[in-house]
Amino acid sequence: MTETTPVLHDNAAPDASAAGAPSPRRPRVHRAWFVAAVAFVTILGAAAFRSLPGLLIDPLNADFGWSRGTIGAAVSINLALYGLTAPFAAALMDRFGIRRVVAVALVLIAAGSGLTYWMTAAWQLLLCWGLLVGLGTGSMALAFAATVTNRWFTERRGLVTGILTAASASGQLIFLPLLSWMVEEHTWKPAVVTVALTALAVVPFVWLLLRDHPADVGLAPYGTEEFVPKPPPARGAARRAVTVLVSAARTGPFWLLAGTFAICGASTNGLIQTHFVPAAHDHGMPITAAASLLAVIGVFDVVGTVFSGWLTDRFEPRRLLAVYYALRGVSLLFLPMLLAPSVHPPMLFFIVFYGLDWVATVPPTVALCREQYGDDSAIVFGWVLASHQVGAALVAFLGGVARDVFGTYDMVWYASGALCAAAALMALVIRRRPASAVPAL
Repeated sequence: MTETTPVLHDNAAPDASAAGAPSPRRPRVHRAWFVAAVAFVTILGAAAFRSLPGLLIDPLNADFGWSRGTIGAAVSINLALYGLTAPFAAALMDRFGIRRVVAVALVLIAAGSGLTYWMTAAWQLLLCWGLLVGLGTGSMALAFAATVTNRWFTERRGLVTGILTAASASGQLIFLPLLSWMVEEHTWKPAVVTVALTALAVVPFVWLLLRDHPADVGLAPYGTEEFVPKPPPARGAARRAVTVLVSAARTGPFWLLAGTFAICGASTNGLIQTHFVPAAHDHGMPITAAASLLAVIGVFDVVGTVFSGWLTDRFEPRRLLAVYYALRGVSLLFLPMLLAPSVHPPMLFFIVFYGLDWVATVPPTVALCREQYGDDSAIVFGWVLASHQVGAALVAFLGGVARDVFGTYDMVWYASGALCAAAALMALVIRRRPASAVPAL
């Protein structure tokens, strides 16, 4: 390697690596930010699917006669697998690398979404939409963002976590209006094809530009001068994921984090993302208008999540979580009074407020996992995320059942608001662990 080698490889000299000392020359922009940008675009592309489930409940009910409970069950399976796959995906990234796991995940999303074009029975919806896309999105879950952040950054971790979390909301912002227009004007089939093609389009981008570890390009992680050698592949990914779970489950903070995040999933992905559009439609609001409101949530989600990451770097994450959940619960209690045939200012206020709070919980939750569980925090967060999706799955299913039984979503809104109040209390009782006391899992 000569002096004319691009700056991204400046620290790749063997002497610097062996001695643990940085190269005299440094890149103007650390490669970690480029990796974070690739991860952002990747999650952005995968978020096309996340925009779709709530738009399909009424069309599939009309085309096939399937109940909302049946359609909700498919969404429920997807949401559950999205969470349950995450810890194993984090371990697989340690074994095979981030790039391979993410590329395979995108192919699964494309296959599952594309095959629904030809479905004729409810079991096919459960298989394609529930199983295949669930496994794919689970491998692309927030554990992916946590892995990238932990490997490439030692500073600005809260900010980076917020930015990567916001990518999902940005995808919702970009795709939701387009997909809702497709569903209303051309039925649901062009929408699922668009999701499949979007996921496939991201695959070469990931394969060519994403890198697994700073050592791959001869750099120290952002925020430190110390070169960190790339660890050997971790074998036994499934065993490691389960071992980490068993160890973490012996500690109280794990259950508190899992419980609060389950309520987070119930009140976002399971409730608003899945049932807001059909609930608004029940009150006479056009599907495109309701979908546009969800897109607005995506706009303010980006702002709220990035700002939450900035706050997490500066303030106590437990108190941040308590405030986020308490405010979310209050807003849900008012929602039944705001639904109407047209969009009015109080509803816009709710949308803006809920958007700011949507996944603002992620940066402080990731920070608490890192504080409590050290190097295994990405896998622990994967299990915490699993609880998030289990909560989302339950409400996605039960919300549809409640609508079938009672003819209204009001009971679901009130129950979710009460759960958020409980989550605020749970966050406050998570004990603080000094860095020297982080357990070796």
